[in-house]
Amino acid sequence: MKAIAIASAAILALLIGPTSAFAQREQQGERQEHAEPQQHAQPQRSQQQHAQPQQHAQPQQRAQPQQRAQQQQRQQPQQRAQPQQQHARQQQQQRAQVKPHTQQPQRSQQQHVQPQQRAQQQQHVQIQRTQEQRHAQEGEQHGAWQQHRASNFESQHRTWQQRGGYSGFRVTDVYFRGHYGREHSFRVFGLPFLQVGGFPRFQYGGYWFSVVDPYPEYWGADWYQTDDVYLEYSDGGYYLLNRRYPGRPGVAISISL
Repeated sequence: MKAIAIASAAILALLIGPTSAFAQREQQGERQEHAEPQQHAQPQRSQQQHAQPQQHAQPQQRAQPQQRAQQQQRQQPQQRAQPQQQHARQQQQQRAQVKPHTQQPQRSQQQHVQPQQRAQQQQHVQIQRTQEQRHAQEGEQHGAWQQHRASNFESQHRTWQQRGGYSGFRVTDVYFRGHYGREHSFRVFGLPFLQVGGFPRFQYGGYWFSVVDPYPEYWGADWYQTDDVYLEYSDGGYYLLNRRYPGRPGVAISISL
């Protein structure tokens, strides 16, 4: 029985051995078939991987010109604005350079106007002062000359001979001819004026002249302002004569330093 069992086992082993080998071969073939598609699939994936960067690169490449165009469009206004800004800056600089030139004449004009205004003000003040002095002098002289006016000149007048001769200061003949006489007439008003001892006194030609005679009533109240008078040496003394009344006697005067 044991021998039969061993023989049957050997027969089974012989039968099963080729079938298992064949099965192993079939399994290996199926494994290879399954492996080959996987190997073919891997290149497809690699191709897809290569294609994907290309697909991504194409939009990027397309985007780059668009970005450049947008940058150029953005830069163009800036580039256009830059010359405008430069032009505006140049105009501002030119205006800034022109302003001092335009202001300098104004300042110089103001500087010229101020001295002129000051000079005009000084002249105005001087005119007012001279007018005030003239009015004061006019009032003073008018009162003095009115007090020294003759009521009857023919009876009140006296010559130097009648007075006992001239005893005052004498001027040299050369100086007298150069500064006095009929050819050197003048007006008394406006000359330095004083009243000493009741006698009117005025200064002319470097000397003081005191009127010792009352002046004629026919000369008028304002003769010292309106009439031209002159000095004359006659009969040993000096006289004041009025050109308005030629041939009439003069008023006796005395000269002092």
